[in-house]
Amino acid sequence: MQIIRSKIPVFRQLLEKEEKRWLAPYAIKSGSSRGRLHPEKEHPYRTAFQRDRDRIIHSSAFRRLEYKTQVFVNHEGDYYRTRLTHSLEASQIARVIATALRMNVDLVETITLSHDLGHPPFGHAGEDELKALMKDHEGFDHNLQSLRIVDTLEKKYPDFQGLNLTYESRVGLFKHPELLKIAEARGMGVFDHFQSPSLESQAVDLSDEIAYDNHDIDDGLTSGLILEKDLEKIALWRLVKKRTGLSVGCSPEVRRYQIIRGLINWEATDLIEQSRKNILKAGARRPEDVTRLDHFLIAFSPELSQRREELRMFLKEKLYKHYRVVRMTDKAMRFIRALFQAYMERPEQLPPSSQRRLKTEGAPRVICDYIAGMTDRYAQDEYKKFFEPYAKV
Repeated sequence: MQIIRSKIPVFRQLLEKEEKRWLAPYAIKSGSSRGRLHPEKEHPYRTAFQRDRDRIIHSSAFRRLEYKTQVFVNHEGDYYRTRLTHSLEASQIARVIATALRMNVDLVETITLSHDLGHPPFGHAGEDELKALMKDHEGFDHNLQSLRIVDTLEKKYPDFQGLNLTYESRVGLFKHPELLKIAEARGMGVFDHFQSPSLESQAVDLSDEIAYDNHDIDDGLTSGLILEKDLEKIALWRLVKKRTGLSVGCSPEVRRYQIIRGLINWEATDLIEQSRKNILKAGARRPEDVTRLDHFLIAFSPELSQRREELRMFLKEKLYKHYRVVRMTDKAMRFIRALFQAYMERPEQLPPSSQRRLKTEGAPRVICDYIAGMTDRYAQDEYKKFFEPYAKV
C-alpha cells in the first residue's frame, strides 16, 4: 500500500499565521521583522520575538538584576523589590495590556524584561553618579546601556558579540527619538527615526510606571518610611480603599495588598480603555501610523492622570526624599565614585576581560561598563577590597 506523506508545516510558520489572524493591524508581526544584525536561520518552533525573549532570560545581565535594587539597597532587607522582581511584575502588567489591545505580546514581554538591563547598582543613585562621572566621556544612560549589553557586552555566541536580537526588540528599548540620534552618533546602529515609539514600546513604558509606583508604595509601607494614615490624604488611595469593601477587622497586611492590587487593576483597566479610544481616533492601521504621531496613543484618561500625579508627588516627597533613603542614596553614590576613581587611577586593577578592551574603547567607557554591570552586593564587596585594610583582595 502506498503511503502518501503530506508536507508538515513548520510550527513557527503556524504561529506567524496566527499572529496575522489575531493581532490588530497596528501590531508588529514577528513574520515581518526587519531581522537581526547577523543573519541566523529561523527556529522551527519559536517566532523571532520569542527567541529574543528567551535570549534575554538566559543572559548574564538578566540574572544580575536579582541583586540590583530600585529604592532600597540590597543589604537593607530581602523583602524589597529588586530590578528582577520589578521586571517580572512589569512584564505581567504589560502582557495583560498588550493582550487586551491585540498587540504583539511576545515583543512586549521581550522589551519589558530587557528594559532594565542597563541599570547600574544602587538604583537611580547609581545612574545619577555614573552620568556625572561620564559627562566628559559621551555620558551614561541606562537605555543606551541596555542596547550596549544586548548588542556587544553579552558573550554567548561564537560568531558574533551580544545576543543578536531583532531590530524591533532593539529599537523598542528607546522611549524617546532623541536617544536614537545619540546611539547612531556613537556607532551603536542605524535606526529609523520616529516621532513616537511603537505601541508595544509605549505599553512597556506605562506598565513600568504602574509597577514601580505601586510597588514602591508597598515597599515604603513595609519599611515604615511611609504610613497608611498619610496615604489616606491621597484621593486615589481613598477611592480604591472604598472600592475594595474590606471589613473593619481585616488585617493590615491583607488590606494593604488589596488596595495596591486595586490600584494596579484600576490603572491597567483605565489605560486599556483610554488607549483603545486613542487608537480608534487616530485611525492607526499599521505600525508606521503610530510612529509618525507626535504623541503617545497608550495613555491614561485625563481624570486618572490627574489623580495619579497627586500620588506620585506624595511618593517623591515622603519616600524618595525620606532622610533614610537620602542616606542610602548618598552612600551608594560615594561607592560608585570611589570605585570609578580607583579604576581610573590604576586600570590594571580591572579583570583581564576588561583590560583587553582598554586600548580600543578607552578606560572611562570600559570602567563604566564594568561598574554598571555590578550588583549592589558585588559593588559593596569591591569597595571593601579597595578601602578596608584587612579585607581580602
